[in-house]
This record gives sequence, structure tokens and C-alpha cells, in this order.
Amino acid sequence: MSEGTMQRRAQRDQRNQRAKRVNRVLVCAAAVPVMLVAAGCSSGSGDSTDKAAKAAASASASPSPTVEAAAYGKLPEPCKTLSKETLKDLVPKGKSGKEGKSDDISTRGNCSWNSLDNNGVKGSQFRWLNVSMLRFESDVTRGPADKLAREYFEKQVQDAQAVAGAKSTKSEPVPGTGDEATAVRYELKKKEGTFKQQTVVARVENVVVTLDYNGAGLAGDKSPSADDLSKDAKKAAKEAVAAVSEANGAGGGKASGAPSKAPSKTPSKAPSKSASKSPSKSASPDTSEEPAKDASTSPSKKPASKS
Repeated sequence: MSEGTMQRRAQRDQRNQRAKRVNRVLVCAAAVPVMLVAAGCSSGSGDSTDKAAKAAASASASPSPTVEAAAYGKLPEPCKTLSKETLKDLVPKGKSGKEGKSDDISTRGNCSWNSLDNNGVKGSQFRWLNVSMLRFESDVTRGPADKLAREYFEKQVQDAQAVAGAKSTKSEPVPGTGDEATAVRYELKKKEGTFKQQTVVARVENVVVTLDYNGAGLAGDKSPSADDLSKDAKKAAKEAVAAVSEANGAGGGKASGAPSKAPSKTPSKAPSKSASKSPSKSASPDTSEEPAKDASTSPSKKPASKS
């Protein structure tokens, strides 16, 4: 091999080596921004992840909204709220009570009794008695159970004071009956006769008891004394309230508490029908199952007429 050939080969090898070094420099130079970008993205992602983790930890550490639990968690059997002696006095000719339908007996219940003392040509005496109970549960959005019960108590009193066709309406507080109680009385004329209605609404803790009692003299018999009917209704309402307390292990203590408040005249909102419905599914239950007073005041049997 000639010296010229060897020299050209050596030069060619040197050029190849320089080309390889340049390529390596270019590759490294190109790789540096990519690495910096990757490092930058990685750093930003880490900050975002840390912030999200801190926010989640802060949220979990924040206390959830709470509301005071309901004092009473159940109701007595509706047809056993009154003693046999009381039923004998109020509905002497009545048979066993008729319990109303309820989708949740721990939340609502009612029982009614009819009595018709038929004396033939001398006329008849009719009596109708109904006890309804509604229990409320505490709800985070609507408030504590006793507040919901107070609102419903006021609405029941207002409804009793505003019955269509009622005459001589009077209201008065009923002392010693739950946390608060109001009696409403009025007269209601029907084709069978004049019915004297007594409605006692009482609240004990988160339960509202509504007792309806009316009487009428039919087929020419004289009308019963409104004062006597009122006295009997108040006594029965106190007994029903005590049954609610006893069912919850309270020993009926609330039934003999301080005098109740005067009847409310300020309208208040009725409890919501959602959840609880109410009071239920939340505490705020639906009252559509309660018996209508007007429909219930008529005797179940036709009284004997005078000959």
C-alpha cells in the first residue's frame, strides 16, 4: 500500500471520528430541553397532587353538620293509649277501637271509637272519639325533632280553630298535659243534629297528640253539655300523652309537667312532607292519613226517629 493511500485512509478515519463526536453532541443537546421539560412537568404535577391531597385531608378533617337527636323513638299502640275506664266514660256504647292504617307505626298512628246510645222514641246520644299521634325525627336540613313537632302542634291548633261552618269557637291552654297543650271547642250543625266538638292538641318532646271528641243528641234528644265533653276530652288527652311518655321509658313524667303555653295565634310553617315526611323518612311525615273531622262526626248508624 502506498504512502498516499495510507494518508488518505487516515484522514478519512479522522473525519468519521469527528462526525460521530458531533452527532453525539447534537443528540445530547437535543435531549437536554426534553429532560428539562419532563422535570418541569413532573414538578408541577407533584405540586398539584400535593394541593389536592391537602384539600382532601382538610375536607375530611372538617366536622359534619349535626343536629340533636330526637328524645322519643317510638309510639304506643294507638288503641291502647286510653284505659278501659276512660273509654267507658267517653264512648259507653263503643266496641273495640278501629286502628287507622300506617306505613310506619313508630312514626304515626291513630285509633277511633263510636258510641250510639239508641233510646228509641226518646232519642239517641252519639259520641265519637279519635286519638292521633305523630312523631318527628331530627333532620340536618330541617332542624331538631322537637322544633318540627312544635311547628306541627301550632298548625294543628290553627286548623282546629278554622273549621268551616264552626260556631262559638273557643280556645284555652290545658295545663299539666305534655310540654304544651291547647283545647279548641266549637259547635257544628249537621242534618242529624248539632255536634259539639272538642279538640285537644298536645306536644310532648317530639310527639304531637291530637284528641278529637264530639257528641250530639239525635232524634230529638237534648244536646250534651259542652263543658262535660271538654272536661272528658282534656282528661283523655292527658292520659294519651302519658302513654307516649311511658312507651319511651319516661314514666309519664311530662304528662304532669308545668302549665302549658297559651294557644298560639301566630301562623307557622307546616312540617315538610319530604324525608321525613315530615315527620319520617326524615322527620317531616305526610298527614293525609289522618281522619277528616267532618266526615267522622256523623253516626255510623241511623238513630231511631220518634213515632
